[in-house]
Amino acid sequence: MNQSIYKLAKAASVMMAMLLSLPAQAVIDGIAGPVFNLKASAGYISTADGNSVYAWGFSEAGSPQTMQFPGPTLIVNQGDTVTINLSNVLPVNVSMVFPGQSNVVASNGLGGASSAGLVTREANALTGSVSYTFIANAPGTYMYQSGTQQELQVEMGLVGALIVRPRVADPLHQAYGHVKTAFNYEYLFLLSEMDPKIHALVESQMLVNPLVAPTVDMSAWVATMWFINGRTAPDTLLESNVPWLPNQPYNCVPRLHPGEKLLMRVVHSGRDLHPFHTHGNNTILIARDGRMLESAAGRGPDLATSNYTIQTIPGQTYDATFEWTGKGLGYDIYGHAPGDPLQPNESAADHGLPFPQIKPGVALTLPNVLDRTDGEAYSGTPFLGQSEAPRPGQIQQNLFGGYFHMWHSHTEREITNDNIYPGGMMTMVVIEPHGVTIP
Repeated sequence: MNQSIYKLAKAASVMMAMLLSLPAQAVIDGIAGPVFNLKASAGYISTADGNSVYAWGFSEAGSPQTMQFPGPTLIVNQGDTVTINLSNVLPVNVSMVFPGQSNVVASNGLGGASSAGLVTREANALTGSVSYTFIANAPGTYMYQSGTQQELQVEMGLVGALIVRPRVADPLHQAYGHVKTAFNYEYLFLLSEMDPKIHALVESQMLVNPLVAPTVDMSAWVATMWFINGRTAPDTLLESNVPWLPNQPYNCVPRLHPGEKLLMRVVHSGRDLHPFHTHGNNTILIARDGRMLESAAGRGPDLATSNYTIQTIPGQTYDATFEWTGKGLGYDIYGHAPGDPLQPNESAADHGLPFPQIKPGVALTLPNVLDRTDGEAYSGTPFLGQSEAPRPGQIQQNLFGGYFHMWHSHTEREITNDNIYPGGMMTMVVIEPHGVTIP
């Protein structure tokens, strides 16, 4: 077996075991404002094929990370006066822009020099600083990024997400100022791609002279690595803040119970199209670029669209909801015995048709246990919340009897790590049985 493929397969098995034994985070990781002190610096990120890549990134000033990819998710409230103080130790001028935010005011920073750039004021190379202030008038999901030499600096990692929570009674469970945007859990999906050759070229120049800005021909750019929240699969399935990924703290493991609503905050920070495909059910797109899709004020997301793929466009952000109930599968997902009560969010129509019937009186014949191969996420039964011992020689790591669906880029080459499958822009959503805690 190819050594790289062997390592990836072994890593995938270990990571799946960790995923199924540890809780995933159902509240988006980030730092709360409205004042943020960030630093632009260099470091290394890891990819799931066992490589490391030189990169630039924003991080909290004073944090142990040399950099962070993507930058910290900034979380503020609607109406906040937001201030970002940026210091820069890179050998290039760096700035920040905030698409979707109006009336951004840039000024000299806290001690370091800054200068006027083509787009906005920049923190000068090596010791510069700059401050940005704006009022977060509209709730939603946004992006921030470097506004200087963007084709190189965003590629190198100077990008992150900004979340503005609405002015409502429960802003942690409502995306916009309408009750139809309520949700149970929220997850961030910051999509990006990378050409490691560009990063190696910058690194080589920095080794020769770390005080001189690198020169790169970006016309030769070709992406071969694809990320969700700064990680390639299967690293996306690891816990947040695992110690061996110090510069990539964010994971992406969406979880929910049947009948609950999950909010996807999708940020496209790259250059290529990334059609993001959700197995299990369609998503309902309720907002784009921090603006709810409503036809008139007060109607809520009545222009929402249902699709099995979010057609993400470079530079845009999306808010979409996802639900799963098991309705229409043709059998009772809970394996009820006669007289059992309904489960939460279960309808009577889906109660009582025992597997393996596909309709009353018509049975589905399953293959013999010795004639099939089961995946490690299969619990051994078709019923949610139930498990059976695996067949001889089969590893079974589904501890709670949940249902797993792959979510990934529908540009299939993007679910590889430098042409090794599986990897890239991919994760799993887990439908958990009622009673399993989702923190």
